Amino acid sequence: MFLDGLDELDQKIIRLLIQNARMSYSEIGQQVGISRVAVKMRVQALEKKGIIEEYTTIINPQKISGAVSCYFEIETKPDALTETAEILEQNDTVTQIYRVTGSSRLHVHAVASSNEEMEKLICYTMDRLPGVLAYSCNVILSRIKDIKGLRL
Repeated sequence: MFLDGLDELDQKIIRLLIQNARMSYSEIGQQVGISRVAVKMRVQALEKKGIIEEYTTIINPQKISGAVSCYFEIETKPDALTETAEILEQNDTVTQIYRVTGSSRLHVHAVASSNEEMEKLICYTMDRLPGVLAYSCNVILSRIKDIKGLRL
């Protein structure tokens, strides 16, 4: 469905990398029936086209003692949305920012090392954002399902 623009081999390679991005070119080649070199060339082409953007390590903050993870829903005046997003983008505690439907709304995820650090984010950043009409904060108690990127 999402991969209709790619040939069958590229689709298989992407599916394998989604399951395990650390899989070697040799392992992928064995599973899809092409050489390691051919896999490498295809992966590099997918990266060059921007289809594969990055490889990363995902840390589960709930497995780290004391870490606090929150989602913020922020509504701003229309002319303040860009500035608000830029301020949040510069904050290391903020991990994700999404513009969502509705009148000038942002959905923001933040992970702090402690309650004190989260309180600091709220008091010195969130409470001082320009043009904010309203915001809410939801502390994440447990992760039930969390899928990264596109799932096929």
